[in-house]
Amino acid sequence: MARVYLGPAGIPITLRQRKKNAGTADAVSYVREIGLNAMEVEFVQGVRMSRESAREVGEAAKEAGVRLSIHAPYFINLCSEEESKVRSSVERLRDSLDRGNTMGASVVVFHSAYYGKLGHDVCIKKVGDEMRGLIGWMEDNDISVKLGLETMARESQLGPLEEILDLVRSLSSPLVTAVVDWGHVYARNGGSIDFARILDEWSTALPGEVLHSHFTCVKFRNGKWVDEHEPLDAAAPPFEPLAEELGRRRELTVSIISETPLIEVDALKMRDILERYGNELATAEANGRKR
Repeated sequence: MARVYLGPAGIPITLRQRKKNAGTADAVSYVREIGLNAMEVEFVQGVRMSRESAREVGEAAKEAGVRLSIHAPYFINLCSEEESKVRSSVERLRDSLDRGNTMGASVVVFHSAYYGKLGHDVCIKKVGDEMRGLIGWMEDNDISVKLGLETMARESQLGPLEEILDLVRSLSSPLVTAVVDWGHVYARNGGSIDFARILDEWSTALPGEVLHSHFTCVKFRNGKWVDEHEPLDAAAPPFEPLAEELGRRRELTVSIISETPLIEVDALKMRDILERYGNELATAEANGRKR
């Protein structure tokens, strides 16, 4: 059975209904109250949290025993032909890493690049070079939160699992990891997914690490699967086969962030399904800097 960190991407919907001005620190406490143990802080529209607020969020998470992660802004492209856009992307990542480190988050997830006119090989090299620069900056500034390269849905984006794992291995740094978005993998593969193979490949490449992942269902539109989020009941991909496969993995610790439109409601459904196959929620022992 796997040990699981499970929670929503962002402030829970039911908390906002209860308290319209609920903040991230409120959300962390609420996540524990409803029986979950992880939350991803959403910086997707920009890093608008001060260091002091990040410190308060971290304190709330430590008290509640909630594992934090961050999703960096969407406006990142390390392969842009315009150098100013690359530099702006790096600054957004630095800001995200700084706040993540301050709050004690485990990983900052980001979408790295579009291949664009530079092409596949040049783009991968450029992303690697930019990430090496970020790693150096992290080391110089005592940043210990990981930088997480996410698998992507669109063929125009850097992001098949094998490509992400190869890039992470080539960087040879404990400050970098691979993040699996199960819905993205499903969409990129044309509506199919082999959970066992993905878990095997990830565990072989990054043994002993916590597998950070996102789960949402995606939509079939205009003859193809696209990265438009759907509720868990859409079953595209189905969650139960993943829960069953995780139940066979005694040595694995995994974090699953619900990115469906019903973020915490579906996370609770995921919890029940996971427990049905013998998985258990991880305890506060592995919170914070557990990798």
